[in-house]
Amino acid sequence: MTTLTGTGALIRLALRRDRIRLPLWIAVFAVMAAVSAAATAAIYPTAADQQAAVDSINAVPSLVALYGPVYQPTLGATSVFKLTAFGAALIALLMILTVVRHTRAEEEAGRRELLGSAVVGRYAGLAAGLVVMAGSSAALGLCTGAGLAAAGLPLSGSLAFGLGWAGAGLVFGGVAAVTAQLTKSAHAASGLAVIALVAAYFLRAVGDSAGPRWLSWASPIGWTQQVRPYAGDVWWVLVLPLPAAAAITLAAIGLARIRDVDAGLLPDRAGTPHAGRTLRGAWGLVWRLNRATLAAWSCAYVLLGLVAGNLAGNVGKMLENSRAQALIAALGGEKGVSDAFLAAEFSVAGVVTSAYAISVIMRLRAEERAIRVDPLLAAAVGRRRLLAGYLLFAVLAPVFLLTGTGLAAGLANGARLGRVGPEVVRLTGAALSQLPAVWVLTGLATALFGLSARALAGAWLALVTFLLLGEFGALLKLDQWVLDLSPFTHLPRLPGATVHATPLLWLTALGVTLILAGVLGFRRRDVAAQ
Repeated sequence: MTTLTGTGALIRLALRRDRIRLPLWIAVFAVMAAVSAAATAAIYPTAADQQAAVDSINAVPSLVALYGPVYQPTLGATSVFKLTAFGAALIALLMILTVVRHTRAEEEAGRRELLGSAVVGRYAGLAAGLVVMAGSSAALGLCTGAGLAAAGLPLSGSLAFGLGWAGAGLVFGGVAAVTAQLTKSAHAASGLAVIALVAAYFLRAVGDSAGPRWLSWASPIGWTQQVRPYAGDVWWVLVLPLPAAAAITLAAIGLARIRDVDAGLLPDRAGTPHAGRTLRGAWGLVWRLNRATLAAWSCAYVLLGLVAGNLAGNVGKMLENSRAQALIAALGGEKGVSDAFLAAEFSVAGVVTSAYAISVIMRLRAEERAIRVDPLLAAAVGRRRLLAGYLLFAVLAPVFLLTGTGLAAGLANGARLGRVGPEVVRLTGAALSQLPAVWVLTGLATALFGLSARALAGAWLALVTFLLLGEFGALLKLDQWVLDLSPFTHLPRLPGATVHATPLLWLTALGVTLILAGVLGFRRRDVAAQ
């Protein structure tokens, strides 16, 4: 038996486990890129419109920092400027989660040790996770390139764009393989890899907006931009991710050689002498498990609010033709392009906040799968009390996150307009208007979890569906009843729109009903039996 014995079987097992998850995400990214390209062609139909848009984008440092510069005034470069770096970061996140899922998460659940006692080599699990990640990255890149070409963009640039995304996935998938050797939990491994991803994105942002430019070249996210799809197609840059991914993978293998199975190389942090005070009751446990994640998300939301508030005054310069202004007005807001832009950003924040709320319920599912729920229920903690702790966090944390975004946007936009107080109140209220839809997703996740723990993945499918309806439903001219399937469709497009309490109350009532259904279902089903 060699150290790679059983790799093929583990690859087949991983592909079977992800037979729905990975194809779905590949399709989502490919369709998102293709629809974005088609929509941009309608917004900037002439070369003069494209030149004006590129000049306006590159003249706003905060916008360049967020998305990167546009190198040439072509239809393709204008179409994908929002997706090049930001999309690469999302691909990297997907591959981080994929590698951790098939490496460290397997060890944490005890399955890796069980397989290791049979005819499975020491590095088979790591190799299988990396092969699945690499194949998924390549498939995603090729499908995205095909989608962009089908949307009418040049084939060469489309392929360069897709392969740039694939390169980012390869590099950060390798980073996740390293962090999986350093930590003892899948949660910590994902967190460390995401920190590396954020650092890389920050390097690129600084290099593109303020300089020096070599900072962008030092970031794997910056490499996706330097390929310059539809703006010269610099093919040799696509070689850079390959040696980088290979070196990182070799480092992961070296670390795997010197550690024990189910152990991490970084020492476990000792608890504080008074930690028991914060662990009293189900709420204390939930707070302890989720507080670090909430802190990280809070920082990101404040940053999002500051960026959105700063960009609000410049967005009108980017949309100088009537078609562009009509489109952004249709997507959100009724009192000007600036309010429409803020409404669109708050809508995105609402969707992302729903993802956070679902992840809180997913954490309880992870605790159940790791058989850590049984000991709690065997003591003085009942099922309703345990689930109530997670639900309280899933309901209140979005309030905190959206408040942070609204406050930051109000401060930034208010400082620009010279009326901070009114803008803080106005934009905080606008951000909080997303809560009823967020609570519907929270209730849906709770109901699915109560019905069957395995069904919880359906909450992610619903969220992706609502996201696609919100982003592309109007552009694709879908029937209104299809758009109404999303709870986000029924929210007022604040700031700038008229508020009607009826849909907000109905959404809140639906969220509460779904939560109650989940609580009742959890009381009746078996724990850790699914």
